[in-house]
Amino acid sequence: MLTFAAAVFFLIVTPGPGVLSTAGVGSAFGARAGTRYVAGLFIGTNIVALGVISGVAAVLLAWPPLRVALFLASTGYLLYLALRIATAGTRIAIIPATRAPGIRDGLALQAINPKAYAVNTALFAGFTFLPDAPATEAVLKLLIVNAIWLPIHFAWLGLGIWLRSLDLSGGAQRAINLAMAGSMLLVVGLALWSLV
Repeated sequence: MLTFAAAVFFLIVTPGPGVLSTAGVGSAFGARAGTRYVAGLFIGTNIVALGVISGVAAVLLAWPPLRVALFLASTGYLLYLALRIATAGTRIAIIPATRAPGIRDGLALQAINPKAYAVNTALFAGFTFLPDAPATEAVLKLLIVNAIWLPIHFAWLGLGIWLRSLDLSGGAQRAINLAMAGSMLLVVGLALWSLV
């Protein structure tokens, strides 16, 4: 179970669309909007998890046109975000927006977030610790995932709020942007690699 918890931590804490956008919402709109957005991500990630556990996601993703459409939508979105971040210049632009995202936006992101599907599939299909009680194991895994998921996302939200309050030099802000864009490209690369 500890191995599972460690895997959850490392799979969720790494930069992906959910945590990067959470930091961006915090940076642009503050704690109240960020909390609403995290609520949407939370609901969305649990819907994805339940889809993976129940097998619905596997059935839907077994249909090649839908799988390709979701892959293209998510990959295109990630490339777009990476480009926006990388070209933001000397201002921190984790994920800029013109209006405060809410619950609906978090739900929408998780629906096409390839990391959400990949992480949930890895966690719920692997790391068996109660082979004779799969239903109990699934419930325990959901509890563990959520107990780790929530503080990590609120930490990223806090990071976004904190970054906005800093008076960083243009070079430091550019370096942060390039590192975040590189992280997004790494997620895209891993998604493409998984197809090979």
